[in-house]
Amino acid sequence: MKEEKTKRIKTPWPTRMAMNQVYDKNLWGNNSSPFYSGDGSHDLEIVTPYINAVSSFLKSFEEPITVCDLGCGDFNIGKQLLPYVKRYEAVDIVADLIEYNKTNFKQDNLDFYCLDIAVDPLPAANCVIIRQVLQHLSNDEVSSIVSKLQDYKYVILTEHLPEQDFIANKDIISGQGIRLKQQSGIQLTAAPFHFKVKKETLLIRTTLEPGKGVIVTWLYEVF
Repeated sequence: MKEEKTKRIKTPWPTRMAMNQVYDKNLWGNNSSPFYSGDGSHDLEIVTPYINAVSSFLKSFEEPITVCDLGCGDFNIGKQLLPYVKRYEAVDIVADLIEYNKTNFKQDNLDFYCLDIAVDPLPAANCVIIRQVLQHLSNDEVSSIVSKLQDYKYVILTEHLPEQDFIANKDIISGQGIRLKQQSGIQLTAAPFHFKVKKETLLIRTTLEPGKGVIVTWLYEVF
């Protein structure tokens, strides 16, 4: 009798190892910099409306507020928002990337931290920016992060979503990929996360090429 082959179960890499590989192997593309955070941080059709909307929000305060950027990447976005804040706390999980940013971006109101945002305590701030980060993480990690987002007054969340109707929050293994291939995407206010907010505002919806989905940014007022 022929023995049945044992089905191999894919063991997830730790998130830090997976994200290190993204930059080591240029899985999100490449440019003249040793670190490149992909089209979402550099394509002007995506970046320009985002910078315009978020900077307008930041400039609406009589006194500049503090911002914590969870997943700051190569800081191409953050450097354009820096003039409008009191302090900018920039966080990423990749140690070499953070060291590169510390060397190349120096301002009195700017700090960089190498943290695993699903595990480590996060810097205090008035507002969190988390841009195309949760889409790469498992539901367990997203749930851990959501519990910490309740500590901030404002959350500016950006996610890559299917263009048409979809089933929100299908689980994935953390890494380079996102839920788009499963016709899914992150919606924090839906199950299983149930992110509690006082007010939700759609800031931007950028439609990509046919079949590539949309980039959506929400502003949540938490308390």
